[in-house]
Amino acid sequence: MIDALGQPRRVLVLGGTSEIALAAVSRWAANGAIEVVLAARPGPRRTSAANQVREWGSTATEVDFDALDAEAHPALINEVASGGDIDVALVAFGVLGDEEEAWTDHASALWHARVNYVGAVSVGVVLGQVMGKQGHGVIVALSSVAGELVRRSNFVYGSSKAGMDGFYRGLGEAVRGSGARVLVVRPGFVHTKMTEGRSPAPLSVTADQVGEAIVSGVADGSDLVWVPGPMRVVMSGLRHVPRPIFRKLPL
Repeated sequence: MIDALGQPRRVLVLGGTSEIALAAVSRWAANGAIEVVLAARPGPRRTSAANQVREWGSTATEVDFDALDAEAHPALINEVASGGDIDVALVAFGVLGDEEEAWTDHASALWHARVNYVGAVSVGVVLGQVMGKQGHGVIVALSSVAGELVRRSNFVYGSSKAGMDGFYRGLGEAVRGSGARVLVVRPGFVHTKMTEGRSPAPLSVTADQVGEAIVSGVADGSDLVWVPGPMRVVMSGLRHVPRPIFRKLPL
């Protein structure tokens, strides 16, 4: 159970090498030892992440997870749940490929859609069932402002995140009253390995800042957080810009 201060005892990270997810885990671990299940493809990055968690004084279990293998998701998540209640599940996987290739190459477009949307829906359905049965727990979905207003510059990625975002907002309403809840996190440009080499956008943030927002959102019962907070106002304003003018903006 998550205690009165928002501290979970057991956390599942789907996308176990995510810098943002690990930033949140580090904050929880600083408040006391927790149990962390890192679900990711096997390899040095997952091993390194597990070692980090252990250095923080918490336990880390590594399990194999592939966002593209939707048929395996129910068994994986149910197996994790059989080892103890899942207090927080971080849906922290996603891909950000070459923007132009994403809409001109069939395989690339499907890759984005299958990982960012289909994979996210697949695990979300199972997590909703598991946490509903538990009667408690928070599903944290790492979305993006790119999904709030899909732009020409990255519309394949943005549209996949828009679908993911909409699903988890709806899932939050569906599980309301069961004791489970959903927190959707919409960061702007985040400085991580995924965005390395790309020009940062205005109001860019670090993985630590997003991690801090996740921990705060879980603790205070939020169902949606923007990182940074002013991004909400910016995106609200952009939605009202006429399309001919919007096309001319450097977005």
